[in-house]
Amino acid sequence: MKPTRLLLIWLGVLLGLSLLLGTAQALQFKVPVTLHSVVWGLLLALLLLALLDALRLRRRPSPRVQRQMPGSLALGRWGEVCLTLDCQDYPQPLTVHVFDHVPDGLSLENLPQFIELRPGERSELGYRLRPLRRGHFTFSRCEIHLPSPFGLWSARRFIEAKDDTRVYPDFARLYGAQLLGVDNWLSQLGVRQRQRRGLGLEFHQLREFRDGDSLRQIDWKATARQRTPIAREYQDERDQQIVFMLDCGRRMRSQDGELSHFDHALNACLLLSYVALRQGDAVGLSTFAGDQPRYLAPVKGSSQLNLLLNAVYDLDTTRRTADYEAAASQLLARQKRRALVIMVTNLRDEDDEALMSAVKRIRRQHRVLVASLREEVLDQLRHTPVQTLPEALAYSGTVDYLNTRDELHDRLNAHGLTVLDTLPSDMGAALVTRYLGWKKAGVL
Repeated sequence: MKPTRLLLIWLGVLLGLSLLLGTAQALQFKVPVTLHSVVWGLLLALLLLALLDALRLRRRPSPRVQRQMPGSLALGRWGEVCLTLDCQDYPQPLTVHVFDHVPDGLSLENLPQFIELRPGERSELGYRLRPLRRGHFTFSRCEIHLPSPFGLWSARRFIEAKDDTRVYPDFARLYGAQLLGVDNWLSQLGVRQRQRRGLGLEFHQLREFRDGDSLRQIDWKATARQRTPIAREYQDERDQQIVFMLDCGRRMRSQDGELSHFDHALNACLLLSYVALRQGDAVGLSTFAGDQPRYLAPVKGSSQLNLLLNAVYDLDTTRRTADYEAAASQLLARQKRRALVIMVTNLRDEDDEALMSAVKRIRRQHRVLVASLREEVLDQLRHTPVQTLPEALAYSGTVDYLNTRDELHDRLNAHGLTVLDTLPSDMGAALVTRYLGWKKAGVL
C-alpha cells in the first residue's frame, strides 16, 4: 500500500502552510492564533481520514481475473492475450491499474493499462505478446493497483492466474501454405525446381497413349488386350525416408538478427519436412550435442509434422562440442533402412578428420547431405570497403577464415560428400531445392 498523489498534495499543502505560518511568526509578523489551530486541525483530520481510508482499502476484495490466451505461439509472431476482470462485490465503478506478469523471453505491448470496473459487469482488456525464444512458458499471476474509496491510497495486489503456453518454431507459414498450390508456394519461397530428365521411378497407372509419350512407355500386353496403344505412367518414387541430424552444440548459438542459427535451422528442417510429407515421403529427426539427444523415427503422413513440432519446440543449444562419431553411431544403430540423412551444422576447419570419418560411415548405408550454416556477418565484412588498419585486419581475418572453410568443403566434395553451404535465412529454400532436384533425378 502506498499513498497516492492526492494524499501527498494535501500533506504538502498543509505542511507548507505550517512552515509559512512558522516563518511569519519568527519574523514577528502578527498571525492570528486561530489560523494555527485551523492548520493543525486540518492536518489531524487528513491523517484520520487517511487512516480510515487505509482500513477500508484493506477490506476491499480483489477482483477476479481470468486470462484467455492461445495454447501455442509462433516464434517472432505477435499473439493476442485477453484479461477478464470480474468485480461483483464493488458498490460503485472503480478504475484500476492492471499489469500482467509475463515470463522472460516474451516481449509485450499495451501494458500496463487503466480499466474501469463496473458493479455486476465483466471488464476486458487486451495486450499483445511476441515470443523471443522457443519453449514452455508459465504465467503465474497478474498485478493490480487498487485505489482506496477516497483515493488517498493505492494497494498493490497480486492475483493468482496460472496459464501455460508453448512457443513453437515459426510454423505459421507452413500451415498457411496449404491455402496455396504447392508449386506456387515453392516458387514464392524462391525454390527452383530442375527440369525432369527421363521418367519417374515408380509405376503410377495405365492410360491411353498420348502424343509426346515415349515408345518405352507402351505396355504391349495391355495394348494387345485393348487393341489400342496403352502407356505406362510413372511418378517420382514415394515412401522414401529423410532423417535430419541436427547439431545442438555451441556452433549453432550464433545469432543473425532476432533468430539464432539454431532457430533458422529448425525452420529450414520443418519447411523441408512439410514438402517431403506432401510428396509422400517419411521424415524423422535425430539430435546430437544437446542435453538429451532426441530421436523421432521417420513416419509418413501430415500428422508427423505435429510430432516434429512437439519434439523440437523446446530444444535449445548447449556449449558442448559436436561429436560427429558418436552421432553417427547413434543414427546407424537406430536407422536401418536406407534414407536421405541431412546433417545440419556449422563446419569449421578442425572438423576435417572427425566429420569425414563419421559421414563416410553413414554414407555406406544412406545418402548424405551436409548442410553448413555460414555467418552472415562474414559476407558483410568481406564486402565492406577497407579504409583503416582495424578494418584491414578484420577483412584479412575474414577472407582467411572463409578460404579455410572453402578448402574443407572442397576436400569433402573430393571424397564424394555433398556439402550445402548457405546463409541461415536461405537454408530452407536451398534444402528444398536440393531435395526436389535429387528426387526428380532419382538419386535418393
